[in-house]
Amino acid sequence: MKPLRLTEQLKALISRAIEIADSVGANTLLLLAEGPADWPKVEKLVDGRRLLVAADNAMYLDGAAETSLKTVLLDMPESAVSEQLTQALLEAVADDLLSPGSRVVALYSGFEADVIDSISIINLGEHLDRLTGQDLRQLETRVPLDTLKIVVDLAVEIGRDGREGHAVGTMFVVGDARNVLALCRPVGFDPVKGYSRKERNLDDHRVREGVKEIAQLDGAIIVSADNVVEGTCRYIDAPATNLTLSKGLGARHWAAAAITRATKAIAVTVSQSNGTVRLFQNGEVMLRIEPTHRRPMVWREFEYEPPATSES
Repeated sequence: MKPLRLTEQLKALISRAIEIADSVGANTLLLLAEGPADWPKVEKLVDGRRLLVAADNAMYLDGAAETSLKTVLLDMPESAVSEQLTQALLEAVADDLLSPGSRVVALYSGFEADVIDSISIINLGEHLDRLTGQDLRQLETRVPLDTLKIVVDLAVEIGRDGREGHAVGTMFVVGDARNVLALCRPVGFDPVKGYSRKERNLDDHRVREGVKEIAQLDGAIIVSADNVVEGTCRYIDAPATNLTLSKGLGARHWAAAAITRATKAIAVTVSQSNGTVRLFQNGEVMLRIEPTHRRPMVWREFEYEPPATSES
């Protein structure tokens, strides 16, 4: 566990982040820590500014609670930095440490491991809009946040990477599985039929990889509140009357709105066109997450055509 050293580079970055925050009207700094630090010294460096410290390991945050710094504990060590930043902001909103319209200046390790070397300006209003801490807690009363996080992370991976270089659009419906299944009908063969609940639990990495393959098929993936895939390739047959959605959203999003209006479930959609992930509750979009990494490049064999030779 390598400690976060208060190098001259880090001090300069914090100073620059403060200047940026002042210039753009940001009210919060966010530091994504990859190790423990002398947090009282960090507190002095930010000079009274509001600083959130997010980390994957509780040991990294030791001593921060005794300062004015606010902390967010994550549990996603294998995730990309962009996903960790997103989760940190969501957790901060859920804990009322941030308001949905906040502007945040984030410091993080973007290039070299264990070295804070990057600064970004994040406008929460562009992504969270009407979402508040109360909204997130309401989501949790219907679906445990741990379960929702697994599904959202899976949806973000599908939206960002697609499958084998191809864009994939899909929908997950999480929670209230019995009522959801009553409003669905099979599109065709269900790949998870006949497997035990243990073999269908999304806690298992192999199951998540299998679901990525199933996501390429037509129909929704139904997930219980305790992470178990209850059915796949399901056509949503819930009424879509009295629903209003933004222009440009297709049938998948209307189905997500309809099933969340008719049940207590949360729907998570992945747009095939751009990979955008949306969370639906009570027939409305509650959260939008934009993919930040482009899909992997598909390498093609080198094609070479020799120049024509002139005849002598």
